[in-house]
Amino acid sequence: MRSLNVLRALQQMGRVEVVVLEDEHKNGGPVSELGNDFKIAYALAVKRRPNKDLIEKLRWTLDPRSHYPHGRCVAAGAMGRILHSVHEFDLIWFNTLRSPDMFPNASWPRSVVDIDDVPSLYERAILQMGCGPRERLLALRRVFSWSRREKLLGDRFTVLAACSDADRQYLTRMGVKAPIHVIPNGFDRPCVEPVRRPAAPPRIGFIGNFDHFPNREGIHWFTNRCWPQIKCEVPDARLRLVGSGSDGPLKPPGPDIDGLGWLANAEDEIKTWSVMVVPIRIGAGTRVKIAQGFSQKCPIVSTSLGAYGYGAVDGQEMYLADTSATFSNGCINAIREPGRAAQMAERAWRQFLKEWTWDAIRPLVWATAEDCLRRNGRDRTPIHGTPRVQQPTAQFCLNNSSEEV
Repeated sequence: MRSLNVLRALQQMGRVEVVVLEDEHKNGGPVSELGNDFKIAYALAVKRRPNKDLIEKLRWTLDPRSHYPHGRCVAAGAMGRILHSVHEFDLIWFNTLRSPDMFPNASWPRSVVDIDDVPSLYERAILQMGCGPRERLLALRRVFSWSRREKLLGDRFTVLAACSDADRQYLTRMGVKAPIHVIPNGFDRPCVEPVRRPAAPPRIGFIGNFDHFPNREGIHWFTNRCWPQIKCEVPDARLRLVGSGSDGPLKPPGPDIDGLGWLANAEDEIKTWSVMVVPIRIGAGTRVKIAQGFSQKCPIVSTSLGAYGYGAVDGQEMYLADTSATFSNGCINAIREPGRAAQMAERAWRQFLKEWTWDAIRPLVWATAEDCLRRNGRDRTPIHGTPRVQQPTAQFCLNNSSEEV
């Protein structure tokens, strides 16, 4: 969703060609949603390249300029091909940090990298969960390695984009020497103002891809630690799970837990929920599901990490809770006090209209691209919502590959 909306914003500035980094073992994903709206110039095959032996693992840990830190690399000849074509464009935009990391470590002129998720923050979240000694040691190793790599981002790219001001501040404190713009994650504004129709018996909902470990870990924590407490107070409540894999073997067991799988129109389902839960305890970046809940005026109970980057205040836009007891109480309160929950959702809706619709976010994409063009002596008059007379050209590297370290 983020990559598609960034593409749409860039397309309003000038001609955009898309280069797809395609996992040889993966089908669909973002590429299948491009349709006829964007020109795919070509695709580059991506292969697995995990760090297997001791020497490679030491190099990954100690050398912040080592190649392929995500365990993926482009096929032979791909670097030459993209370097040959990049000179034709005023700007190259990398979708996620994983995209350029699939090439040999290099500096990219006239470039923007949309970091989206900061790897070292992901690892720090794992440390905060109180894992065992071995897991903690491995996470510390990854924090050390990723932090050193992130400090060098200013040497590799002209401009950086982060998805929250908290991420921008984190990278700035780290010493990253490059301008950092904030492009939040958002959601489409509904065509009409949403009208909720909470079902009876009450429904608690979760939306997310179950192939994504933070989603899976979070919902299993919720069903194991919070769901029993909720059922004691609201015996007829049902838990509704939406998202790819939510109806398969990864679904938590239980007769009152409904796995609905991927829904083409999740909004109709969300309107029936008394509350949406975001029990995310591992991760980085910001959760699109928060903006999606805001867009439907759905009351939300979230962990602090789940709501990271949205500036939410407990009891104002949502309930914030980081223990099983407070999280359970938040869900129970949302069901028993629907008026108060609706007031919080209304405040979140108004904030959503100001900051987190893609219409509101699009000028931030333009400003990021403008900054990169200006720093490379290719300045144009800012568009301010209108097409340019002299349109720049942009190459967009879209990552359609999974991660492995």
